[in-house]
Amino acid sequence: MSDKQTFVELFRDAAPYIHAHHDKRFVIQMGGEIIASNNFQHLIHDLALLHSLGIKLVLVFGVRPQIDALLKEKNITPQYCEALRVTDEASITSVKQAVGEAKIQIEALLSMGVQNSTMPRTDITVASGNYVTGRPYGVVNGIDFKLTGRVRSVEHDTINKRLDSNDIVLVTPLGYSSTGEIFNLSSIEVAAQVAIKIKADKLIMLSSVRELKDEADNIIRQLTCEQAKTLLEPGHYNVDETPATALAQGIKACEFGVERIHYVNNEVDGALLQELFTRDGIGTLLSSMPFDMVRQANANDIGGICELISPLEQEGILIKRTRETIEADIQDYKVLVRDGTVIACAALHNYADEHIMEIACMAVHPDYQNQSMGDKLYKYMEMLAVEKGAKELIALTTQTSHWFIEKGFAEIATESLPVKKKELYDYQRNSKVMLKQLN
Repeated sequence: MSDKQTFVELFRDAAPYIHAHHDKRFVIQMGGEIIASNNFQHLIHDLALLHSLGIKLVLVFGVRPQIDALLKEKNITPQYCEALRVTDEASITSVKQAVGEAKIQIEALLSMGVQNSTMPRTDITVASGNYVTGRPYGVVNGIDFKLTGRVRSVEHDTINKRLDSNDIVLVTPLGYSSTGEIFNLSSIEVAAQVAIKIKADKLIMLSSVRELKDEADNIIRQLTCEQAKTLLEPGHYNVDETPATALAQGIKACEFGVERIHYVNNEVDGALLQELFTRDGIGTLLSSMPFDMVRQANANDIGGICELISPLEQEGILIKRTRETIEADIQDYKVLVRDGTVIACAALHNYADEHIMEIACMAVHPDYQNQSMGDKLYKYMEMLAVEKGAKELIALTTQTSHWFIEKGFAEIATESLPVKKKELYDYQRNSKVMLKQLN
């Protein structure tokens, strides 16, 4: 495929996401290590690009490594209880200095707009202020955390007004009190609370360590809140800047209505764009509902079903079905959908008089054929067959008999087909008839 054709395909794939994200509210949290990285300027450019596409952005940043560096310069030993900083009067000055320097750096980079683009005069205005009210973290297990704080409230109406004015809102990890105190807050907690209060469409956490991995060290691509809770060890996280806190705060945001929380490793150049504008993303997605969902097909899915099965029909793996035939039988079809796109389909035909059901027209998108999507859809279809009272499940196949054998099917004679199915059997195709006894 030529570079131009590759571009065309990529742009077509990204277009639905460009449309879907327009005018949406995203809260993006980035740790202090992101600001200190060589990739930070590229990230700011990508954020400016998102803004130019009509996405309303709230940026929340942390400065933990910057604070530690300033304390070291002043020969002050950082105080931690587990992973949570104890912020005393001596260190709050360094906290304010680190926040101020990072804020100025971000504003300066954003003022450059969308660099090296054909969009001159894409000026970006940044709004910041005392959007967050803080309260003391208090004394825990005998430890006084002093000026380390937690979020008390968020000026969500003010933030939303700034977003509606087309500003990028910049939120610091400082909380202010009515008595004039300044508290050092976790940028992760701030981002989660801001996302909840402004009813954000997405909360995105950027870091070099935010990816969630399974026991085999593979990135977990998607999680529901219930699944994510099993990964947390109760009592092993505080309001700090650790991956456990990022997961805990993500779960809280999800439970309070933020539909999608993304954990993205920003060490990959363009990771944010890949996460937002490709179907599979590059990080971990946390959501209240499963990202992949098997459901009843409807008329809007017919185009996606035809697109899936057309190559298989051309190869002779599936018999040809007209759009009208699929539409007439649409109640028999189930689809596996990822982010609104049909990536697998199958039909379940019922021969109720003989307590037999047939699984037919099964197809999986080529990009997902090695990701157990076919197995997931098959298990759903078998469960439906059992629920509907079928005693046997049959399938006709010319090239995938071994796949069905792995599922517990055995080959039977054509004469054993249900009467109506036997009348339609194409002897020229000579399909093998597979049968599985259902419990």
